[in-house]
Amino acid sequence: MQRVAIVDPNESTRESLRTLLLGVDFVWLEAECARYEYFFDVIQTNTPDLAIVALDADKNKALNMIGQISAENPKLPILTISHDHQALLMSLQKGAKYFLTHPVTLEDMLAALRRALGEAGGNTAEQSLGPSGRQSGASSIVAVLGSRGGVGTTTLAVNLGATLAADPASAAALIDLDLTLGDADIALEVNGYENISIADLARNIERLDMNFLRRAMAKHDASGLSILRHPLEIAEVGLVHEDHVARVLNLLKISYTHLVLDLSKSLLPTDLIGLRMADVILLTAQLELSSLRNVVRLVHVLGGEEGLADKIRVVINRFGADTVEEGISLKKAEEVIGKPIFWQVPNDPKAVIGARVAGQPLVKHAPKSRVQQSLAGLAQALFGKPVSAGPDRGSKGGWGFFGKR
Repeated sequence: MQRVAIVDPNESTRESLRTLLLGVDFVWLEAECARYEYFFDVIQTNTPDLAIVALDADKNKALNMIGQISAENPKLPILTISHDHQALLMSLQKGAKYFLTHPVTLEDMLAALRRALGEAGGNTAEQSLGPSGRQSGASSIVAVLGSRGGVGTTTLAVNLGATLAADPASAAALIDLDLTLGDADIALEVNGYENISIADLARNIERLDMNFLRRAMAKHDASGLSILRHPLEIAEVGLVHEDHVARVLNLLKISYTHLVLDLSKSLLPTDLIGLRMADVILLTAQLELSSLRNVVRLVHVLGGEEGLADKIRVVINRFGADTVEEGISLKKAEEVIGKPIFWQVPNDPKAVIGARVAGQPLVKHAPKSRVQQSLAGLAQALFGKPVSAGPDRGSKGGWGFFGKR
């Protein structure tokens, strides 16, 4: 936890600055001061890791004070805030290292704090502790998109998220973006949390801070996976826009190493922003005609936007099921969709249904099941040691759950 001291003689802007900082979970507001002439003594007494100076109340006094602090404490990073670009430039000449222009958003403040404290050798947002107390690094976003209803998109998203969360070095969250008919919160039993959904975040988007966002994340204690619920009332779906989703995801990336997005099948603007922000898109399908036809259609439409098609990894779910249409092999499926099959998850209905009824992820309910072992391999392929792309991929080693093509 990094200690910050602020000075701003203007009470209203000082209150706004205080509110921003209280919403950041990796800093502690060590001291605040209402007079420039007293701030030097505040610095000497409290020895903060960062000083934040609002310039606009009296630019000359503020600049002279920055020069004095910088001379006496050359290693202390100073962040200045002002409407006046010329004043900000002069503050840098006096010894400030960083600046922000009014009005300051939470995202602006987080980025500035991360840079200032990181370059000073502090424990920044990129190294901060997530909600579970685990240390996080750069965050990755995985979007899970279904080729149609019933192919197991939510099951894959929930259990991939829980598998990632089971790693002590990770902090994972599942965001249910199937806004109308999502059911990720049913797949995992989470109790004792406030009924805050993504609609509530959208309704309060201008006042959204890390504290409110943290309250919205329902945590499954056994696995450590956190869930952001879809709107609890269908009438609230219209409250959530793509800009809201982008802001929420950017804030969540501060505290989680992995975000898993469970998308709808409708390619709504809220889905598209998730796809654009994702590092990887898992396109879930089964070896049957309607599903594979939709894979082709989705690859085609996403290919119309630069960069999206390259992120797609096709995952065949319930591989080996009796319901697979006769004559459709993996090799034939790849010929039809024009892309290689990235992963195949074996059909294991006993384990999957048992886990869903129990309200537990597979990693807790059936950790040795074939399907969970395959999901662990998928997580490893995405974020760990790459899986061989050879023709007999998966036929040997720990993840041998692949049929011949």
